[in-house]
Amino acid sequence: MTQLSAPPVPTAPAAPAAPVRADALGVPWPASARPGRGPADLLVGGVGLAEAAERFGTPLYVLDEAEVRARARAYRRALPHAEVLYAAKAFLCSAMAEWVADEGLGLDVCSSGELWLAVSAGFPAQRILLHGNAKSPEELRLARRLRVGRIVIDGPAEIARLAALVAADTPQRVLVRVVPGISAGHHPAVRTGVGGQKFGFPIEGGDAADAIARVLDQPGLELAGLHCHLGSQIASVEPYLLALDALVRLLAAVRDRHGVELPELDLGGGHGIGYLPGDDELDLADFAVRVTDRLAVRCAEAGLEVPRLVVEPGRAIAGPAGVAVYRVLSVKHTADGRGFVAVDGGMSDNPRPALYGSPYTVRLVGRRSEAGEARVDVVGRHCEAGDVLVRDAALPADLRPGDLLAMPAAGAYQLSMASGYNLVGRPAVVAVKDGRARLLIRRETVEDFRLREVGR
Repeated sequence: MTQLSAPPVPTAPAAPAAPVRADALGVPWPASARPGRGPADLLVGGVGLAEAAERFGTPLYVLDEAEVRARARAYRRALPHAEVLYAAKAFLCSAMAEWVADEGLGLDVCSSGELWLAVSAGFPAQRILLHGNAKSPEELRLARRLRVGRIVIDGPAEIARLAALVAADTPQRVLVRVVPGISAGHHPAVRTGVGGQKFGFPIEGGDAADAIARVLDQPGLELAGLHCHLGSQIASVEPYLLALDALVRLLAAVRDRHGVELPELDLGGGHGIGYLPGDDELDLADFAVRVTDRLAVRCAEAGLEVPRLVVEPGRAIAGPAGVAVYRVLSVKHTADGRGFVAVDGGMSDNPRPALYGSPYTVRLVGRRSEAGEARVDVVGRHCEAGDVLVRDAALPADLRPGDLLAMPAAGAYQLSMASGYNLVGRPAVVAVKDGRARLLIRRETVEDFRLREVGR
């Protein structure tokens, strides 16, 4: 196994990125997306999407390596004194682990599967943080065996369970996940910074303070700091500032009660991206300046040393780098005037619209159409009325079976949440860069499903 070495943390701003060409498509497409030489194709990373579809089949996920690296690098540049961990739950494969390691990021994982894959790809275990609200004893043992850098304690049972696995002479660094009581996120299902849900220890009511005291009483556990995660797809800096206020107050209370100043403060991730033209995104530069300034001010007011800030972007790195390509299977118009364009994927590779009502945009690639626009729903192939990828999409009125549709902002929480519904195999993933495409993950086949069966 090749071990990925940690590159030096930059101490000066990197050179500015090359200017975006005037014919680039803009948000939500990757920066490299632009029309091809022909009248119909669309290039990402210099590779035609129609060409990639013909070569690798559909549905297909195209991942722009340069976009991933540029976004990772932007976090290092904006937050040179913070620790940046890529949230693997957004999307993880061996290549992704290699790219973010090359760019100086750590890794945030939340299962033994993500942990194993990362370490097998050569990612240094000391740069990995393991969290999750229900870590099994086996996962904790694996994390200890692999010497994971930090483990986030998310519930009372984990304190004793983890303490039983370590000795005082080989302590495990841990963070305690706290709930600051702040609502943020694009959907109730992903708002994790408020009470009344399964994550962490609420600050209000004293659960967080009690958990911290219990951890400090364990000689085998080294409390490195506090962790919180407010939610997902957050486009405003304000919730993070409110969270900092609450967390610094708790840091001061820990100092006053236990005489300990904790050296780390993990604000989690949830940084929002654009899925539609004109969508609000989290402004990274604004976030970096306001969060670091607020942390310094609040710590000075409390008489605390400024802890090291940790952030965990996932979607903001992977999401804009991905484009999903589907082939049209059928076009249907109902008596009431509604149009349905069915494609060869759907909720099995992108459950977000069905789960959260998430919006996407879509466009025809591979041929030019002179027809006017028609409003249609782009639907999947699965046996669910809710299997709708894009509602009320504006597409050419002459759309027909065999056409190709491309959906941007597809790099996060699509394949990572994909299922085997209807035994439709998960799509292939290809990386594109400098006009070349290479297969990262092959297409899942019926034979893959059959091989899991052991008897009848």
